Amino acid sequence: MGILTSQQITTYYERYKTTELTFTKEIIEVTGLVTKQVCLKCMGTLWPCLVYSSSLESAKIVANSKSGLIQKLQEANQAGSLKFCFTDTETGNPLIFFVAVRSMGYAPYGGTQDMIIIHLQFTQRPPDDLIVIMGRILDADANSAQRRGDRILVTTDTQRKLQLASQNVAISIQGIPRQCILRDISFYGAKVVIMGLAKFLEEREVVLTIDFDEPMKSFSLKGRFIRSEVVAGRQELVAMAISFDESLVPIGYKIRINNYITQVRADNRSDQVVRDPVGAEQ
Repeated sequence: MGILTSQQITTYYERYKTTELTFTKEIIEVTGLVTKQVCLKCMGTLWPCLVYSSSLESAKIVANSKSGLIQKLQEANQAGSLKFCFTDTETGNPLIFFVAVRSMGYAPYGGTQDMIIIHLQFTQRPPDDLIVIMGRILDADANSAQRRGDRILVTTDTQRKLQLASQNVAISIQGIPRQCILRDISFYGAKVVIMGLAKFLEEREVVLTIDFDEPMKSFSLKGRFIRSEVVAGRQELVAMAISFDESLVPIGYKIRINNYITQVRADNRSDQVVRDPVGAEQ
């Protein structure tokens, strides 16, 4: 994933400090959040809670309304610190830090009086670790919209930088498993070379499985064939463009693509990225 410079971290903070990220099951998995270790510290006591959402300036947590936490916050003039705990997705090591906060109010949560959602305002800039964890997700999501037309040609060099396990990938065409060769990929699409006839493949629904290394992770991307191209000198093969279902593209996959595009942009090697005027319509 690479280590970010202090300038890159500051850029993340300034660009995304007010953007709220909801901690869904997918976001919890991608960030490595250890939910059982998250708590609010107030007057020396740790109160278990769940992070509902967070920006780089505030957070919303869910807690038991009968635990006595609200009374403690009142005694502490609404001050406390929110403990985050993550597992580094590459090394497996724990990452624990506290963020100083002030309670800005609370309300019933989930239609019951037993649980409350508390709005916490950060009283200082959060640790760089939180900025990096959230910034990578928010940056990937933003760039997936802004740079949706950027296609990455899969070569030996880009395969290494993308940390692709192989150019040979699995594809399921309306439930039938096949093998194909990955020619290019983007946030919302891909182009593959496969054996068959274009007229029997176009508009078919597919699931493309792409494997990455460091760390090892497979992503299943649902979509459909939208266009075909001739493969010169190989009548038995056809190049098929795939448009992914945008609502189902995993954030982890977006992060992988964004890491590469960001690196290319920083290194000014744009010859390895092709601008496609039709965006995801590969």
